[in-house]
Amino acid sequence: MSSTFAVIYTYTDDTDLREATRPTHRDYLRGLDTLLVAGAWVPGEAPGGLLIFRAEDKAAVQAIVDEDPYTKAGVVADAQIREWAPPLGPLAGQFT
Repeated sequence: MSSTFAVIYTYTDDTDLREATRPTHRDYLRGLDTLLVAGAWVPGEAPGGLLIFRAEDKAAVQAIVDEDPYTKAGVVADAQIREWAPPLGPLAGQFT
């Protein structure tokens, strides 16, 4: 059975590297059938982003993070992976 996982990326301050790697990173994410939604924090927030996955376990999500071009290029300074069970809201039923 699949579970829902939130991945919180914290990026390095190297915006040039991030910009150069972004197309490959986005292509990689577009090819994942486990990705539900992803996006960067808005300007004014610390550099990073949030990705939501449906996967069998945390190890499967870790493998996705490890293969992300952002991770391989050194854009990601930290990646937190947390299993998530949203109980409320109009979309909550889609995550169970």
